[in-house]
Order: sequence, then C-alpha cells, then structure tokens
Amino acid sequence: MISEETLIRKGTPKGKGLDLGIRTMFAGLTYLILFVAVLLFCKICWDGAPTLFSTKAPFVNVSFLLDKNQTLHVFDNPQGERLQLPASEYMAYVKTNGEASVFNHQSFSYSGGGIIGPIVGTLLLTVGSIIIALFFGVSAAIYLSEYAKDSPFIHVVRLAILNLAGVPSIVFGLFGFSVFVLAVPIITDEPSSRSLFTLPLFASDYVISFQGWNSSLMAGCATLACMILPVIITASEESLKSVPQGFRDASLALGATRWQTIRRSVLPFSLPGILTSSLLAITRVAGETAPIMFTAAVAAKDDLPWEGMSNPLDILSSQVQALPYHIYTLAARIPNSEYTQRAQYGSVFVFLLLVALMSFSSMYLRAKVRAKLKW
Repeated sequence: MISEETLIRKGTPKGKGLDLGIRTMFAGLTYLILFVAVLLFCKICWDGAPTLFSTKAPFVNVSFLLDKNQTLHVFDNPQGERLQLPASEYMAYVKTNGEASVFNHQSFSYSGGGIIGPIVGTLLLTVGSIIIALFFGVSAAIYLSEYAKDSPFIHVVRLAILNLAGVPSIVFGLFGFSVFVLAVPIITDEPSSRSLFTLPLFASDYVISFQGWNSSLMAGCATLACMILPVIITASEESLKSVPQGFRDASLALGATRWQTIRRSVLPFSLPGILTSSLLAITRVAGETAPIMFTAAVAAKDDLPWEGMSNPLDILSSQVQALPYHIYTLAARIPNSEYTQRAQYGSVFVFLLLVALMSFSSMYLRAKVRAKLKW
C-alpha cells in the first residue's frame, strides 16, 4: 500500500515546476507593466525637465511657472541672431526697433510665456469638484450605510452607482453641458433670451430662469463632481461599514442619538478610507479633458480668474484654463514644431508634478489621521 507521504513526494517536483512557471509569468507581467510605466515617466522627464529647470541660478525656470501663456515669436534680428520672444516682449521689440529689424518671422500659438493660468485653473477645478463630491458623496454613503434598510430598491441604487463609475467622461461632459451650462435654474431679474422657461417670484421682480450657468468654473466643478461621485460613494460606504458594529451599539446604549453616534463614533474612524476615495478622485479629476472642454475651459485667457473682479464670488462664473486642455491644444490643434513640443512636454511634466503633489498631500493627511486613531 502506497503511503500518503509517498504520493505527496511524487507529486512535489511537478507541482513545484508548475508553480515556478506561473510565478515567473505573473512576475514577468508585473515587471513589464512597471517597465513601461518607468519608460513613459523617463520620457516625459527627459523632454520636459529642460523646460522647467536650467543650469543657472535659481535653476528653475520661474517665468514658465508664473508668467501668463502667450504666442511665441521666433525671428532673426539684423545681426543674424535667432530670437525667441513671447508676444509682450516681441511687441516691445518691434516698437523700439521697428518692423524692418525683423527677418524670417514665425509665430507659434500658446508656446510662449508660462502656464500660470492653466495651473491655477486646474487647482480650482480639482479642489472645487472634490469639495462638492465629498459633501454629496459622503452624505449618500452615510444614508446607504447607516440609515437605509436592506431592500431590492437599495440594491438597485447601489448597482446604479457602480454602473455610473464606468460611464465615459465624454458622456459626463455632454451631461454637464446640457444641464449645468444650459438648463440649471438661477434667480435673476434679467433672464436670458435662451432661457428654457421662467417662473415668477411674486415678492419681487426676480424670476427663476432655467438658463444654466454658462461655461464657467462652477459648471466645470459640478460636472467633475458628478463624474467622481460613484467612486467616493462606494469607497466611503465601504469605509463606514468597516467600523465595528460594537462602536455603534456602545454609543446608542449610552443614550446617544443615531446622528450623534455617526458623527462621534463612526465618521472619525472611517475618515482614512474617505480620504483614500478623495485621493482616487484627485487623480481622475485632474487629468480629465472632455468634461471641462464642454463646461469650463478655454484655450487662451488674458487674465487670471480673480483679476478685474470686484466680487470674489465672480470667479465661479468665469471660464478658466486647465493643464489637460492646454496640453490637448498644443498637441492636437497647433502645427507640430520644436517650440510647441518644448511647451507641450514642459506642461506635461509640470502637470505630473502637480498631480503627484496633490496625491502625496492627501496620502500624508490620511496617514496623520490614521495615526491618531486607536482602535
């Protein structure tokens, strides 16, 4: 009779070989993905870092970060020197030396000056959409996790939320354009001619006009918030469910209300998971182009959002630039040249650094909050 130990030993060599082969395959696929990602990152750094950094003090091209975007003018002066000047400096040069001093002139749109406008616009869109999405997303997650009873309808709601996470961003862009830009109601005393319809407010001359917010920062933030809501709701609900039920029972046994229990015994311990969902949302929102192209972004803008405004809230109704749309414009709408490539890769490199900074800030905040929790 063959013992169990003999059977195990006879099967061991073959089993080890198969296990080694599968392990090698999975490891190879993993390192292949990592290799491709490293190559891509190195390519962006190799082409974009020279635009941002220099070999002379202060070793950072501050003008590229802090100047407004302009058209780049490339020409020869009477001495045969090849000059590259943004539009403002080019106009000053022509005013001083005359047009006769310009030879072999070429101009490249959006390739001169800096990218402070797109940087500011990207930050405003990201922060605004995260604030809106966290408020509504966490509220929905609290209801689904703490208040809603398990029923077929709630199952359908959860399924709908999961399905929304897979909707393409272009669809959210069209939704934001048709709802937030053209149709959302506002209170005004001068309704637009394109208003769908108006409802009078009998107490004054104001009416509720369904005319939308136009293309604006507010419309862009609302559209991006709708796009990331499924991620935040799902992650926040799972984080709330991970808090032990004993915390709730102990709080209720001490006489606390349901809301007091959620606010003091559940939310603080689920905060790291909620911050994780915001981290995932940041990485998606910051890189979107289609939604903001329909609702908020412009290719060129002379002023920063707050310049020339007496009321700070007017920023919400202004259009903004954004790094993803700026990169798309340089790559797809401008004839390719060494000057547009330099601006393009420089913008991509700064964009990666900006997204990394926001992500690491969220990770640091999550780690600090998690370190304070003892349970």
